[in-house]
Amino acid sequence: MKRFLTCLAAVLALSAALCVGAAASDFDAVAEDLSAIGMFRGTSDGFELDRAPTRSEAAIMLVRLYGAEETAKEAYDAGTLRCPFTDVSAFSAPYVAWLYENGIANGTSATTFGSSQPCSAKMYCAFLLRALGYEDGTDFAYADTLTFAQSKGIYDSLLFSGDFLRDDLAALTYQALAADTKDGSTYLLAGLIADGAVDAEAARPMTEKIEAYRTLASAQLENLSMDVDISMDMDMTMDMDGQSVSLPTVTEGSVQVILNEEGMEMASVLETTVQGQTTSTGTWMKDGWAYVSASADGETMRYKYQLDEQFQDLMAMSGVDMDTLNVSGLAMIDSIRAEKSGSDTVYTVKMSKGLGSAMDAVGDLMGQDLGSMDIGEITAVYTVDADGQMKAVSMTFSVAMELDVPMEDGTVSTVSAKMAYDTDMTVKATGDDVKITFPDFSDFQEMELSPMNP
Repeated sequence: MKRFLTCLAAVLALSAALCVGAAASDFDAVAEDLSAIGMFRGTSDGFELDRAPTRSEAAIMLVRLYGAEETAKEAYDAGTLRCPFTDVSAFSAPYVAWLYENGIANGTSATTFGSSQPCSAKMYCAFLLRALGYEDGTDFAYADTLTFAQSKGIYDSLLFSGDFLRDDLAALTYQALAADTKDGSTYLLAGLIADGAVDAEAARPMTEKIEAYRTLASAQLENLSMDVDISMDMDMTMDMDGQSVSLPTVTEGSVQVILNEEGMEMASVLETTVQGQTTSTGTWMKDGWAYVSASADGETMRYKYQLDEQFQDLMAMSGVDMDTLNVSGLAMIDSIRAEKSGSDTVYTVKMSKGLGSAMDAVGDLMGQDLGSMDIGEITAVYTVDADGQMKAVSMTFSVAMELDVPMEDGTVSTVSAKMAYDTDMTVKATGDDVKITFPDFSDFQEMELSPMNP
């Protein structure tokens, strides 16, 4: 029984970690959308999303993002455009030559482009930023490319963790197409359509999705500070060593977040009931510190710890261009539907099933091995009123997982679990109307603990 309870505790802790965040890492649907507009093409082996892209492949994508594919081909065929590099294929030569001629990309030497060398996330983000009108050396330093791309909503260190693959290239391209150009006149895909580089009808599913997402994202961004009531049901079935247990879990409470350019303040008071046993947990964040009060079986533990710099930087909004964050996370959306309900607009968002690498990244941040995990399709429903204020959010998803748990006797037990989540949030206040009343923290004991590395 002790062994079973140990495994149960590990699974419950892991299930809580799932609420940290979720993001897609398999972008098959994104590749299909890009293929429909001629932006992303596969080979005889398909899209080959699981391998690293080459510099030549990145060059081809960049020329298409400039809307210059036909111009480059025609000029190259006419002999007015020449490729100075000897390691470029006949197919890639017009693209590489156009980039070189226009001072957008250079070779690895006077005679080589490094065509078969892998393209990194930093390199490709620099390409995307140039296509949006930004200049490295003027708008951003190349060494800070990823940070700048993240401020524009294109790149996310959690979403694109691990090796940079064609899968990631497709997702970054998708988000760049939805991002505003530097002059703010339009978003990149709309500009390509207006210039005739992309067929409007072929792009319609993408433009409808982008514009619905941007509208929803704007409502979210205008309400970064929120006071919400939360209710979450989790049904879990766990198997280990021939034993099986079903654990319906109910969590209810409230969360208040104030997020602005100065940073973040938060108050969370939740009650979780499992098999008739209730645990109350209060969590507060203020001035670089986290405070936790946990009560169960008539006993209360209070402690505090200083938030590490990584976490504080993650939560700080300073240096972030709020107008461009409305594209961040777009690649993880499989579909989005907007419907009117009286004066409200209800957005139904379905997110990809491929969530593995993102959860690996969460595990790395937490210092935990999250084991083998399969997260099912996430469906989120957002209700926005006529004034663009968020009124309610609901979310459902499921998780199947296996986790190896080390025991006190030195053995390792494998536990399998299936969990179904159903969460509802009702927004009580937003913006400046959100107020947090903090308790007295004088009796909270300091601990050497960080949420990123417990």
